[in-house]
Amino acid sequence: MLSRFLIVILVILNVGVALWWMVPRADTAAAPAKPELGVATLELMPSPAASAAPAAAGDAVPAVTPAAAVAAPAVARPEDAEPAAPTPAPAKPTEAKPAEAVPPVAATPKPVEHCASLGPFTDAAKAQAAQAALGADAQRPRVREVPGKSGSGSYRVFIPPAASREEAQATAKRIVEAGFNDYFVVSQGEEANAVALGQYRNREGAERRLATLVAAGFPARLAGGGNETPPTWWLDVASSSASPAILMQRAGAAQQQSLDCARLR
Repeated sequence: MLSRFLIVILVILNVGVALWWMVPRADTAAAPAKPELGVATLELMPSPAASAAPAAAGDAVPAVTPAAAVAAPAVARPEDAEPAAPTPAPAKPTEAKPAEAVPPVAATPKPVEHCASLGPFTDAAKAQAAQAALGADAQRPRVREVPGKSGSGSYRVFIPPAASREEAQATAKRIVEAGFNDYFVVSQGEEANAVALGQYRNREGAERRLATLVAAGFPARLAGGGNETPPTWWLDVASSSASPAILMQRAGAAQQQSLDCARLR
C-alpha cells in the first residue's frame, strides 16, 4: 500500500516537473536579437496607462528608469555624410590682348604771322603810344624814324585838308581802293587832315601823278618847291593774332605797309 502511494507520488512529481519545463517563463524570454552594425535600434517606451495600472496578480512589471532608455549611438550613414567640397578647376590662362593702336595726335597748325609798318607818326612819342595801344598783339615791335627831305626845287601832289580826320581817312581808303599806295594823312600843322600823295624833284613827274589822280575822281592839287618834308616815325610789328588792317586801326595810324618778317628777327 505504501509502495503504491510512493509510486503515485513519484509519477505526479515527474508529470509536474515535465509541465513546469514546458510552460514558458518571463525570465526565460528570448533575448532581443543583437542589432546589426550601422542600423539604429527602436526601443518602445511604456505608455502612461500601462505604468499607472495595477500590476496583475502574479505578474511582475519591471520599472523603467531613464537609464534603461538610453538611445543607441547614432551610426552615420553614407547618404547622411556631408558632400566633399568640389575640387576647384584650374584657372584658365587669360589671353593677352594686343595693345590698341593709339591714333596719332594731329599737330596744331602754327598760326600765320603777319608783319607790317604802321604810320606815319609825327614824333617818336606817338609811335610808342601806338605800340602800347596794341599790347600783346604787337610782337617784336620797333619804332623806326624816316628822315625828312629838303623841299628846294621839289613839287608835291596832295588833297587839301578835310573837315575832320574821319573824312580824311575815308578819302585815304578810297585812294587805296583805286590802286594808289603812295600817300599819308597829315595829322597836325596847318595842313592837318590833308592827304599827301607824293613829292617829286621835277615838274613832269608831279604833273603825271596829278593827272592820274584827277582822272580817278580825286580833287588833287600840285604845289611848287620850297617846302621841306619833316621826318616821320613808323611802328614795325609782327602779329599772329590780328590782321594788319586791325592793327592799323587800333594804333591810330594813317596807313600800313607790308614788311618782310625777316627784318624783325
